Amino acid sequence: MNPIRAKFLVLIAATAAALAPAALADTVMVRAGRMLDVDQGAYLADRAIRIEDGRIASVTPWTASSRSGDRFVDWSAYTVLPGLIDLHTHLVGDISSADVNAPLSSSAARDALMGVAHARTTLEAGFTAVRDVGTYRALVDVALRNAINARQIEGPCMFVAGAYVTAPGGGGEVTGLPDALKVPAEMRRGVAANEAEVRQRVRELLAGGADFIKVIATGAVLTAGTTPSKPEFTEQEIRAAVEEAARAGTFVAAHAHGAEGIKNAVRAGVRTIEHGSYLDDEGIQLMLQHGTWLVADIYNGDYIKEVGTRDGWPEEILRKNRETTDIQRQNFAKAVKAGVRIGFGTDSGVYPHGDNARQFAYMVEYGMTPLEAIRSATTNAAASLGRSQELGSIAPGKFANIIAVDGDPLEDVRRLEHVSGVIWKGMLVKQGEPR
Repeated sequence: MNPIRAKFLVLIAATAAALAPAALADTVMVRAGRMLDVDQGAYLADRAIRIEDGRIASVTPWTASSRSGDRFVDWSAYTVLPGLIDLHTHLVGDISSADVNAPLSSSAARDALMGVAHARTTLEAGFTAVRDVGTYRALVDVALRNAINARQIEGPCMFVAGAYVTAPGGGGEVTGLPDALKVPAEMRRGVAANEAEVRQRVRELLAGGADFIKVIATGAVLTAGTTPSKPEFTEQEIRAAVEEAARAGTFVAAHAHGAEGIKNAVRAGVRTIEHGSYLDDEGIQLMLQHGTWLVADIYNGDYIKEVGTRDGWPEEILRKNRETTDIQRQNFAKAVKAGVRIGFGTDSGVYPHGDNARQFAYMVEYGMTPLEAIRSATTNAAASLGRSQELGSIAPGKFANIIAVDGDPLEDVRRLEHVSGVIWKGMLVKQGEPR
């Protein structure tokens, strides 16, 4: 073999090995100093968690004979929880900035490579599953998900939307550009002007590998020229998306800030309302009647205010953020008090990936107990995905997605902002130091 080619192949192999997840053996025993049973809302002391082929085989009290298996992970000094789930992420491409041209100045390849880095950071932060709710370049998220599933790269379990289904010039479009710049077709794959086009776009995205559909029901805070309180699809158009998704055995998530847009989406049968800024009493009652989930990003308004002001984001964006932040939090608190089903979702990609857990403290401040907030990112998030058999708790048969933290997150939920250990599908991502 040519020596140069041989060196090149060795370099490729070394790079792949460096990027690949740190594989655990087929059978692993984890010793948990205390394990949070999220279903019961109680700690179980000194547990032996046996993992076989990436799934939890058993959870039993630790005994002297428990240390078996091909590998032992000592988390006896830690609190051990199920891996966390963020239902509203954007792993592909850059995080938000003042540059309205940023989406066009990138490329599909660069966006995907950025997604690789963001996926790793998210996983290391303890989020072992995400619902990724849209990317400007269609189906790049599908490619990222597939690479993770094939264990070619490290990242959380991903459930992806493929692209935004949005009205022309709506909240899911790239807007605010100089007239000379044209948005390419790959960034307009979900644009639909009527009910028939909505149905067609949904079919195309699902055929392209999307797991669910994301409909932009109202204007957006971060999309220039759109009004968050204004509906952009009718109830009938949203229902068309719901019907097409249902035929494929999946669901619709609706970006909806405004009260009318929220109610249109709930009546149309969407599974989740994203943001929910202007949710009113009638909307809350409708959500209770339909069993609709609220996924409200109540942390990142503070990030936008601080960083957007510092970095000179457009005044229109900062104004809309000011108008929606406080009212969103107040209505979130009303929804929690009324008993609306709450899922944990942060809009990562607006703020830097890996900071997802900062939202837990906000959820507690606005009406949830620490346990309720943790359930919103574990059992409840899994239920909203229809994945309770695989995700959301540490129980036999489920994926071995487990994290370890110092201290007591039921006493101080900010403990989740600093995750010491992560196992994803039986793969050791972050060790945690024995003490």
